Formats: sequence, C-alpha cells, structure tokens
Amino acid sequence: MAKADIAALLALAAAFFIAVGDVIHQRSAHEVTDEPVGHLALFLSLLRDRQWWLGSGVAAAGFALQAAALGLGSVLLVQAVLVTSLLFALPISARQSHRRVTRWEWMWAVLLAGAVIVIVTVGNPTAGQSRASLQSWIEVAAVLGPALVLCLIGAGVWSGPAGAVLLAVVSGALWGLFAVLTKSVVDRLDVTSVAGVGKLLATPELYAWALVAVAGTAMQQASFRAGTLTASLPTMTVTEPMVASALGVVVLGETLRPGEAGWFTLFAAVAVMVAATVALARGEAATREPA
Repeated sequence: MAKADIAALLALAAAFFIAVGDVIHQRSAHEVTDEPVGHLALFLSLLRDRQWWLGSGVAAAGFALQAAALGLGSVLLVQAVLVTSLLFALPISARQSHRRVTRWEWMWAVLLAGAVIVIVTVGNPTAGQSRASLQSWIEVAAVLGPALVLCLIGAGVWSGPAGAVLLAVVSGALWGLFAVLTKSVVDRLDVTSVAGVGKLLATPELYAWALVAVAGTAMQQASFRAGTLTASLPTMTVTEPMVASALGVVVLGETLRPGEAGWFTLFAAVAVMVAATVALARGEAATREPA
C-alpha cells in the first residue's frame, strides 16, 4: 500500500476520534456553567471538568493519528480527509441532544464529504518540504494575525450563531496552523536517542505548536458554547483544511496537480465545500429562532 493511501486511512481514523472529542467538548462547554463568562474564564472552568478531559483524551488520540498521517502524506491530503469528521459528529451530536439529523443536514454533509473526495482525487496533492523559514512565518503572522483579530472583534459584537461562526473561523485557522506545525514537529521527532530529544527541544516550531494548540482549544470551546454543533463545527471543519492547505502551499511548497481539465472541477468542489458550510450554519440559525 502506498504511503499516501496509508496517510488517508490514518486521517480518516483521526477524523472519527476528533469528531467524538468535539461532541464531548461541545456538551461540556454548555454544561460547565450557567453563568455568562469570558473565553479565558470558560477555558479555566473546563480544566476542572472531568467530561471535558474525557473528550480531550479522545481528541488526543485523533491528533496522534493525524500526526502519523502527516508523517506519511502531505498537509493537503490529510487535512482534506479530516473534513469527514463532520459526518461522524452530526449523528453523534444529534443522538446526544435527542433529535434527528434532518435530510437537509445529511444532504449538505454528504456534499461536503463528496467535495473532499474530489479535491483529494482530482487535485492529486503532492508533498513539499517539512519546515518553513522564519521569514515565511513572519509573513504568515502579518496576514493571518489581523484577520483573526477582526474575527474576535466581530464575535464580541454579534452573539448567537454569527458569533459562533466567527469564533469557529478563529479556531479552525489556529488548528490549520497547528497541522502545519505538527508536520514540522513530526519531522524532527526522534526519541530513540538523547541527541534526538535534544534536537526536538531545540526546534522553535515545538513551542509555537504547543501555544497554538492551547489557543485553538480555547477558541474552539468558546465557539461551541456560543451555538450548537451545526453552527460551529461545519465552519471549523472547513476553515481548518483551507488554512492548512494554503499554508502547505505557501510555506511548505506543496502542490496540486489536477491537470488543465481538472482545475474547473477542483474549483467547483471548493465552492461546494463553502456552500455546504454556509447552509449548515444557516440551518443552526433557524433552529435557534423562537417559536
């Protein structure tokens, strides 16, 4: 079996574990307190919640599988497959909340997953380098940083589904950055010798990776608390691979090779991904309207 195929299977398994962890986290975010709290206070409260730690353990298993997949395949491939976590999360969340996933939700979720399959097969992603230069990361920070700050400001202005979506964009972008940093960390990972451990500890990406993971988790929980899973998770699930893929191309030199005839199909698949995300988020807004 080719490395890319193994990477895709590992990413699919990671999608399942991450989906289960997300559902548990979303429930914890709503149940941990009845008081209106800020993002930091919410995160600190969750650190004392057993249910949240259970979800974190399940999600950690997913992240380990994701790291293994990134060690074998490109960021473009792995992150595209991870979008399928939505197909696992929707029915699990619906069962927990004692409701059915509607036919429209299933339709958009399946279209979302189908778009991912098209991107992976038609796009034919190829791996690039495992680490980026400091100059590249400075340029990424100059572009991504202000955009995320604007989203946070918007989330403070608009509450409900709109705020949940904006916070989900921040969280998804941070997890996309996390994925690229994970590839860099995995490339330096060698715990079989003291020299290998020292080499890893001297890697700047390791510390950025840890900080981004904490920030991404905090924003994820804030998004989950701001709305139900159909508002936050679709946005988060699509933003992550889009940011990760862009960074994979820009800073790691990964490429898509759809051929001349395949570019239209590829753009159409991306459009379907965006449309499905918007539709699922609007569906959440409708469920929150008073009867």
